[in-house]
Amino acid sequence: MSNPIDPTPSVFSPAVRNYALGVLVVVYTFNFIDRQILSILLEPIKQDLRLSDTALGMLTGFAFALFYATLGIPIARLADRGNRRNIIAWSLTIWSAMTALSGIAQNFWHLLIARIGVGVGEAGCSPPAHSMIADYFPAENRATALGIYSLGIPVGILFGFIAGGWLNEFFGWRVAFFVVGVPGILLALLVRWSLREPDRGMAEGRQANADQPGIMETFTYLYQKPSFRHMAIGGGLTAFVGYGIVTWVPSFLIRSYGMDTGEVGTYLGLILGIPGGIGIALGGYLADRYGAKDTRWYLWVVTVALLIAVPITVGVYLSSSATASLLFLILPVLLGNFYQATTFSQAQGLVPLRMRAVAAAVLLFILNIIGLGAGPQMVGVVSDLLAPTYGDESLRYALLALSFVNIWAAYHYYLAGKTLKQDLVIDPSSP
Repeated sequence: MSNPIDPTPSVFSPAVRNYALGVLVVVYTFNFIDRQILSILLEPIKQDLRLSDTALGMLTGFAFALFYATLGIPIARLADRGNRRNIIAWSLTIWSAMTALSGIAQNFWHLLIARIGVGVGEAGCSPPAHSMIADYFPAENRATALGIYSLGIPVGILFGFIAGGWLNEFFGWRVAFFVVGVPGILLALLVRWSLREPDRGMAEGRQANADQPGIMETFTYLYQKPSFRHMAIGGGLTAFVGYGIVTWVPSFLIRSYGMDTGEVGTYLGLILGIPGGIGIALGGYLADRYGAKDTRWYLWVVTVALLIAVPITVGVYLSSSATASLLFLILPVLLGNFYQATTFSQAQGLVPLRMRAVAAAVLLFILNIIGLGAGPQMVGVVSDLLAPTYGDESLRYALLALSFVNIWAAYHYYLAGKTLKQDLVIDPSSP
């Protein structure tokens, strides 16, 4: 932790910074393996436990998101004054154990409790990780570094879908939960004993003072910045569409085209993993490149990407074959991930040092309540409402209708970019 009396915070070598980033990417990968493996297992769980789409939407949406997003804020406050590495290690242990326990669920309520436990554990991952990365890497490289960190999302989805799909084919959905949960406990030991805690403000040569702003003070500070308000809403709406895709497209492919979980896990995992990863990295790179010339383009690159993605997404749900649907999905997945790196990067630049972890948690709270909570839940509800008319095809039209939300998201990113320059914290003496 930074000593406010010490005028020169220690600076780690590039090798130490890159190693830390690499480990955090692996942690975030496990975060998404454990979070999203449920998506590929929805259909066998639906049949085994006799659940409705609304109930499945609850398990993948609000049951996880409410605890994940809400607890992220007090945990982030702890991270802003305590050891962020240790918080990540303990959190990883909790969510991995709860993932493994999901495999012994006998009914909806057992699985609900396990998913709440996963959400509680994962709440302690990203806010302290974002804060650590912001202290490892200077502002001009931060979007790229956070883009690399965010690669844990598509990589985690890739491995979660492929492993979950084939483990279900050969051993059943219960074994799948156990196999992906246990290794995270071992990873937690690596985090605890090999990562080094950076001084706060190290990358910028700044010092954090001893006073830590409260949660409401941080929230009020962020709310007063128009760029943050629009960026958070835009990110939440983008996540709304994205989590709807990740959660329900596997079931859509199974119901509408008769694919099995192994097939879906492989093809969809590769699409969400490779183009999805390229989209995150490319979005961060383009934001750094064009934003350096004109600050507005840190966020306007997202506006352009989302507007291009919307018409192509229509082809995903109106295709007559699984092959065409999967091919149409590639570009929307790539473009839909442009928002990740630059959104989190700009949030770190909008606040003083001691607010960084809480700022990340506030942003994640908004993104996850709107996106992870409401997205899968709304798709499930609309699918059940359309079922009397469309039968097994109801999910197709629920996903299609909600994909147009990205137009609304693009508008908010446009507004956020207009005021970003004056909202950024650029005073080196900021606390």
